[in-house]
Amino acid sequence: MATGEIEETLLSKTLALPIFASDPLSSVAYATESALVVLVAASATAAYLVFPISLGIAALLAIVVISYRQTVQAYETSGGAYIVAKDNLGTFPSLVGAAALLTDYVLTVAVSIAAGIFAVTSIAPSLEPHKVVLSLACLGVIVFVNLRGVRESGLAFALPTYAFVAAMFVLVAVGLVKTLFGQTPHAVVPDPIATGVGGVTVFVLLRAFSSGSTALTGVEAIANGVNAFRRPHGKNAATTLGVLGVIAITLFLGVSYLAVQEHARPSDTASVVSQIARATFPAGSAGGFMYYAVQGLTLGVLVLAANTSFQGFPRLAALMARDGFAPRQFTNLGDRLVFSNGMLVLAVLAGLLLWIYSANVNSLIHLYVIGVFTAFTLSQAGMVRYWKRVRGPGWRYRACINGVGATATGVVAAVVIVTKFAAGAWIVIVAIPLLVLISYGIRHHYRGIERRLRAGTAAVLAAPPPSNTTLLLVESIDEATSNALWFAGTTSSGKYQAIHVPARGTDPGIKPRWFRFSDERSHLQILDRSLGVTEAVLEQVWRSPRGESTFVTVVIPELFRRASLLEAIRKPRALLLKLRLLAEPGVVVADVPVLAGVADGVPEQAVVRVLVSDVNAASMRAVNYARTLGIKDTRAVTFAFSAEEGEAIRREWLAQSPRIPLEVHEAPYRDIGTPLLSYLRQLTDDEKTEAIVVMPELVLRGPRRALHNQRALYLKRLLLFEPRVILASVPYQLMR
Repeated sequence: MATGEIEETLLSKTLALPIFASDPLSSVAYATESALVVLVAASATAAYLVFPISLGIAALLAIVVISYRQTVQAYETSGGAYIVAKDNLGTFPSLVGAAALLTDYVLTVAVSIAAGIFAVTSIAPSLEPHKVVLSLACLGVIVFVNLRGVRESGLAFALPTYAFVAAMFVLVAVGLVKTLFGQTPHAVVPDPIATGVGGVTVFVLLRAFSSGSTALTGVEAIANGVNAFRRPHGKNAATTLGVLGVIAITLFLGVSYLAVQEHARPSDTASVVSQIARATFPAGSAGGFMYYAVQGLTLGVLVLAANTSFQGFPRLAALMARDGFAPRQFTNLGDRLVFSNGMLVLAVLAGLLLWIYSANVNSLIHLYVIGVFTAFTLSQAGMVRYWKRVRGPGWRYRACINGVGATATGVVAAVVIVTKFAAGAWIVIVAIPLLVLISYGIRHHYRGIERRLRAGTAAVLAAPPPSNTTLLLVESIDEATSNALWFAGTTSSGKYQAIHVPARGTDPGIKPRWFRFSDERSHLQILDRSLGVTEAVLEQVWRSPRGESTFVTVVIPELFRRASLLEAIRKPRALLLKLRLLAEPGVVVADVPVLAGVADGVPEQAVVRVLVSDVNAASMRAVNYARTLGIKDTRAVTFAFSAEEGEAIRREWLAQSPRIPLEVHEAPYRDIGTPLLSYLRQLTDDEKTEAIVVMPELVLRGPRRALHNQRALYLKRLLLFEPRVILASVPYQLMR
């Protein structure tokens, strides 16, 4: 899908509900059970307390929903904790909120899928040994559907989500009717968990409350994705939040009430919802089929609950990346206008958790909730500051609502940290500040790189007139060498140096053959074979002057039998040499690949195109190099993902006056590969023209390279076997 089609992906309220709210809706399947596990483990007679605890959780959910309805109307681009805290509380609180949410999104995926598979093993216990594999398979399906696009995932997930809601309403309604008319079903509890013999303390009640508070997870996703709704964004998001709150509270209280009345208890092999459904719709009765419907739909919605995170995590990561706190790759929109990189990272992290914790809900649940309540608190506290700053109509009332929300969620966050710390929650408490530190480190790196590139632009433009020395590496006499010889002669006015490093099996008569081949235009210098190809070429490079505007071009011809990357890998000498030359300041690597048997003879003319994506020191140095080639038809070319981006580059280019014209072409599908190939093929269509592509390439060392788009590597692979195209890489070293 083209960038301009993004309006077509905006969601109606009907589709947005299953996409963004499947997590809080599905939590009714395990929130009650999570609280029951704590109560029953403390005392066999404490299960009845789950309903009053559920009333407290429902009240908290109502407060959060009302608070966030205000937030999404105030922040229509994104009302998540990160944006609200950044605007009103500062950078550090915003990063804490973002880190808390990112960890929570990962845990949401793991817990939801594990709970869904538990619903399956409740029906078919024989599948218990395979729950990790089943969980990873479900994760793979969710990733695939989400990569197809937001609307597509909504259409795929809407029916099972709405069917689950309908089935749960039927279950609650039938169970309540039977209870009110004195026909209360009695649940059968297979393999019940061990019960305690102690008393119910305040600490136990707080732990049960914090465990049951998983019912609130997922509310934040709507705030993070406000701009995914149809216009008006804020109004539609607020309406969806209201519907979510009503449905979630009703079903959660209904399940908790029936669990008490029907004496359902936590089990190792059957979920509480499964016990309630079997008791309410006994086998052999007219409604017996509803048991399987509830279980099947519970599986579906629990697995789909992970979809909430697949909308929230990538959007939040993209917002952080836009501000420089996360790798910039998170801002890239995939083919279907989704943040595909964020989705893939989320899937990998969640898959690791499922594998490490053997897809066990009770093990994963202890890591849950801390992140989401931390984000709730920061977001609502930020909104209090927002209303005090804006002071619009009714601001005191609105600030009071958000203040109540911040206080309530802050208290719960403290309770969760205290009650679950020893049970494994410490991992999340350590992960959040660690993510904050990493975010600061990423921003420091990006700012340092940007400063160097911007400051270096003036130095490059002010440098003396550029000059170039050309070294032609001769490995053998073939079509590739012939093309490389033409390139060296054309771009250096015939002033180039041919070098050869002998190796075992090398033709001893290469020097006289070269004399005939080159038409006596160049002497072939034989280098010391004992050094090896890389070191011998480097020694020759070191003998040549290099500087800000003084270049050394190393021309490397490569003859391939077929267009295959494996074929390129099988020639390690050339590959290692190119990699090593990238670290040398002032050295340009000109790769001249030719497929055996398909060469079209020596070209008659050349055109030079400098690929630029920004106006900085790296692109300006590439322009300086292109000017040394002496080709009349020399231009810069950029492929913009939008008209606004293209216009911005054009204005900045004119402001810098880099002495060659700039062509701006659109790449509406956010991939320069196809438009670049189409553009180059138009240039070389007459089969007499060779296109010399000059590409600036940032060179970094260590893990910092992962923070940058690998566009240079992508283009090298793309153009490696493209006929009549020579790629000259102009490195810009940033060894920091």
